[in-house]
Amino acid sequence: MITIMLVDDHPVVREGLRGMLEAEPDLSVIGEAGSGDEAVALSRVKQPDVILMDLRMPGLDGVGATRKILADRPGQRVVVLTTYETDADILRAVEAGASGYLLKDASRAELAGAIRAASRGETVLAPSVAGKLVNRVRNPTASPLSAREIEVLRLVALGSTNADIGRTLHISEATVKTHLLRVFGKLDVSDRTAAVTTAMRLGLLG
Repeated sequence: MITIMLVDDHPVVREGLRGMLEAEPDLSVIGEAGSGDEAVALSRVKQPDVILMDLRMPGLDGVGATRKILADRPGQRVVVLTTYETDADILRAVEAGASGYLLKDASRAELAGAIRAASRGETVLAPSVAGKLVNRVRNPTASPLSAREIEVLRLVALGSTNADIGRTLHISEATVKTHLLRVFGKLDVSDRTAAVTTAMRLGLLG
């Protein structure tokens, strides 16, 4: 029997996953957590074979929780299960040590098969995610941001306001805000400072 812990901040999602997985004769859900911090604490008690980890949660997110869990138990298998598949999300999860990265549109058979594979120590990736990772390996300098988004972010790094950026690039302030929102989504951040810091760490600003 493969034991599983579910981590997601939406109870309805956890309930649906539990129902899907427990329909499989060799899978058993032994714990649920609604936050990253709760997942770290519960994993120490339950010690499941596989943890299904949501990526974006209030407080400690799925990547942070994965890092802490693997620091405690290096052999723990954590499979990210999310609706997001941006390059930045995938790279952060893989760098944190996740054993797999699946999307929430996976079928029951795909999810169950991935859990079995992860429990055997295999890496499991959704096909679209695998394609993105292969592309990053072949072209490590590829940027998840467009040229215009990088221009905007460089000006942010210099301390420019949205109005300043608009005047410099001859675009409206609303367009600047749109570019920044896309940058935040691609880099999985929520503010300008974090966007600049993350982009610099990834070498996107030159």
